[in-house]
Amino acid sequence: MWEFLLAGGPFMLLLVLTSLVSVTFIVERGLALRRQKVVPANLETLLAECRGREDLPLLQSACEQEPSTLSRLVAGAVAHLAWPKNDNANALQTRARQEMVALERGLVVLEVVVGVAPLLGLLGTIHGLMTLFSDLGQAGVADNAVLARGIAIALNTTMMGLLIAIPSLIAWSYFTKKVETFAVELENLMDDLLRRLYRETATRTTSPRRKERAKAGARSAASS
Repeated sequence: MWEFLLAGGPFMLLLVLTSLVSVTFIVERGLALRRQKVVPANLETLLAECRGREDLPLLQSACEQEPSTLSRLVAGAVAHLAWPKNDNANALQTRARQEMVALERGLVVLEVVVGVAPLLGLLGTIHGLMTLFSDLGQAGVADNAVLARGIAIALNTTMMGLLIAIPSLIAWSYFTKKVETFAVELENLMDDLLRRLYRETATRTTSPRRKERAKAGARSAASS
């Protein structure tokens, strides 16, 4: 293995560094995009059971105990309940965009690795072939096996570049799709929560008005 890396020349060193960067971000995103870090099951259950503002203290306590993307969105929505629904929804959308940017952090690095690694491998192969043919032009070669071995060594960087790019592409595609799925799920959960909370507020505001209208109608009927 060590001989394989040394035979690749200086471009192999760049490819090794690229592979370390790729592995680092794959592990980091894998840990950061765990479901428990984005949409905890306990908090999701409490959201489904929340029927009114009397359930909000329990919900806020759960958000403090389990920091996550969902808990931060819920905390923001609850903090702005005194606002009109449209203003609260707009503030929530702004916060959601910030959270999505945080979830996508590092994915652009994997995307760059997918494009750069094969190019570095190809560049290393071209450099190796140029060096090989330059040496052959000066000294000549009588054995075709020597030429074939030189070409095989020059192709080491191309293979290394592909070995780095393929897992990086798989990881990038998987994480990108996972973020999109989380985004849709979070949007549905928060939209449902706002609808329930503001429906309750509208009901409480409307009920006294209906009672006053009923009393006024009764008084009018009695006077007539």
